Amino acid sequence: MKKFFLGLAITAGTLSFAQEKPASSASPVRFGLKAGLNVSNLNDNDSKAKAGFYGVQPELLYNGLGAKDQTYSSLKLNLDYISVPVMVQYNILPALYVEAGPQFSFAISQKVKGDGGSADVNEVFKNFDLGLGLGAGYYFEQRFGITARYVAGLTDIVENNPGDAVRNGAFQIGVAYKF
Repeated sequence: MKKFFLGLAITAGTLSFAQEKPASSASPVRFGLKAGLNVSNLNDNDSKAKAGFYGVQPELLYNGLGAKDQTYSSLKLNLDYISVPVMVQYNILPALYVEAGPQFSFAISQKVKGDGGSADVNEVFKNFDLGLGLGAGYYFEQRFGITARYVAGLTDIVENNPGDAVRNGAFQIGVAYKF
């Protein structure tokens, strides 16, 4: 099932670049770099926001998610993912766009870190996360811009969770450069 979603995301992402060439553009496909800051949290009452980073475009992202414990500030949950967002963009103005779409994330590391060291928690958390992203971006110049996106988790990330669903949520803000 995970391979199906990954294949679907890659296909949809590839097809999003297969657009008719605009009259004012020399190339229908643009590649670039994108990097920025994640501020993520879990939707439970025992955690607070944790900062991480994300990067690399075209929309194949490394996402450092997780949360800090409210009681013990040195205790951090680090959930690292490779994410494949499939965003549909609409230009409100030539330089300003809004976007929305699903994000498919695959866990590459799941650890709890504290004063006593770190421990893998792979058995506790699922290896796949599905989210919904909403965002916007503005290009100051044809190649350089800023981006902002919120990704709301749609799936429970805890294995065999008998209680309330625990979902990722991340606000991303960053810069982008098109080649």
